[in-house]
Amino acid sequence: MKFTFKQFIVPNFWKKLAFMLPAVILMGVFVSILVEIGWGTDPASFMNLNIAAALNWGLGNTEVLVYGLMFIFTFIFGPDRIGFGTLANMILIGYVVDLCQWIWEKTGFHAFMLSVGFAGKLGIFALALLLFVIVAAIYMNAQMGVAPYDAMPNIISSWMPKVPFFIVRIIFDLSAVLIGVIVGKVSSAGLQGSVVGSIAMSVLLGPVITLVGKPLKKLLEPKERAAQDA
Repeated sequence: MKFTFKQFIVPNFWKKLAFMLPAVILMGVFVSILVEIGWGTDPASFMNLNIAAALNWGLGNTEVLVYGLMFIFTFIFGPDRIGFGTLANMILIGYVVDLCQWIWEKTGFHAFMLSVGFAGKLGIFALALLLFVIVAAIYMNAQMGVAPYDAMPNIISSWMPKVPFFIVRIIFDLSAVLIGVIVGKVSSAGLQGSVVGSIAMSVLLGPVITLVGKPLKKLLEPKERAAQDA
């Protein structure tokens, strides 16, 4: 398929935008909390955090660079996957994380996370992870385009129809974690975040997001679904 600006205007545009945009912003908020805890983040954030530390950049600028390169791949091989959600994810999440980290420092949340006990940290981690998965599912199922990071495994999977998509996605996520580890090990800034936690999320996030996304599709596309059922 060729890219066309018409694909930005999807059915139920304003309704989907009202779900997608806050979801992307909240993804940045919850990633920032996961960063504060230090037990691991989603694979893309783990990779980008280590690249950002190596470059001595903020996460926002780093994600624009990394996702910009991935965007070129998406534009060439999967232009139909581009939409407002693509740009929102590329631009907003990293800068929201940077802003939240500044807020956490100024408000004392950063110091609190350093002093809180294991039980408190575990509770905050579980809640932040759950909410991250929910808003990520909302963003993905709004069908307003996906981030280049999410588009790439979909494109690669379409080239290998005999391989289940979840296998391709897990390998792709683990590759992102590996890149993060390599960059962290060779960088003077050191490794950022937990490798174990990020590997666990590589395996679990995809299936959980798919599970959460099923009822969201019914909410976001009731008319289209009813027409298909008829």
